[in-house]
Amino acid sequence: MYVSEWENGRRTISDRYAAALRQILGITDAELRGVQLAPAPPVADGYDDLLSRIDSASSLSESMVGAFNDQTELLRTMDRMRGASSLVDQMTGHVAALEDALNFAVVPAARRPVALALAGASTLAAWQAIDSGAVERAWRHYELAKRAARDAEAPMYLAHAMAEQAYVLCEAGRPALGVDLVRDAQRTLGQAGSPRLRAWLYAAEAEVCAHAGMPDECRRALDAAMATIPPGPEDRDPDMLSIFLNGAHLARWRGNVLALLGDGDAVTSLYDALKVVDPTFVRAQAGLHTDLVQAHLARAEYDDAHTHLRQARLLASRTGSVRQRRRVDLLSVRL
Repeated sequence: MYVSEWENGRRTISDRYAAALRQILGITDAELRGVQLAPAPPVADGYDDLLSRIDSASSLSESMVGAFNDQTELLRTMDRMRGASSLVDQMTGHVAALEDALNFAVVPAARRPVALALAGASTLAAWQAIDSGAVERAWRHYELAKRAARDAEAPMYLAHAMAEQAYVLCEAGRPALGVDLVRDAQRTLGQAGSPRLRAWLYAAEAEVCAHAGMPDECRRALDAAMATIPPGPEDRDPDMLSIFLNGAHLARWRGNVLALLGDGDAVTSLYDALKVVDPTFVRAQAGLHTDLVQAHLARAEYDDAHTHLRQARLLASRTGSVRQRRRVDLLSVRL
């Protein structure tokens, strides 16, 4: 009778009977009383989330990596036209997304394209940080770019990141150490890289040597850059999209380096470069006018120096370039 009433819900099972029935039937109290328990929450060990992110990273298609690269290219274009100061949040988010994708990519076939995209984006972010005066952030971005380039087995990207990192050392007052880093980048690349990148590395070496007070080494590197640059107007390296360099760009760079040395021949190179500079390279124009101030000062041509100083200050303010404004302020003291 009790069993019938328990089953039909007319009587509840007392604790005394429940204890006996549990032993007889080998069930729990909840099962005996028909209590529906909520499912146990999953153990918060993070494995499900980890596997989900690994699966997402491994399924990154070529089109998705291409979208990352397109975003880098857009940010690069905006940077040269508007400057870096307005792009910090976008660039930070972009690099973080790429780094996150790389962290959870497992097999080399999935890692290499993402790592290559990250190397290019991190180098751009680092240069923008230099331009904004954030040298520690720049250094960290270059370290990330170098790690990504090694992961991608891309010596061109590695050498480029190393050589640009030398500019952080120059800004920090260690140009001699920067010379060592650029030359190490050249050894890292060897003859495997494109002629355009090798010319870029020679020009970077020349500039850092000028800052380090090494005029003979500086001129030797300039001559090597001029001898290595491919002929023609094409300035984009198809294997290294962050490199913009042709004869006209190199003439501007040569003028900049000669101006740092106080060489009177800098003026001719700089005016030749000013005639052909791409108008979308606003920050490069600011640098050109700043170089002309320095070159005219070396020749005691103060009226011309004042003219270019005004233009340099205007363009540096337009792009928000802390680096260029610092140069303008230092030159203003000399006028």
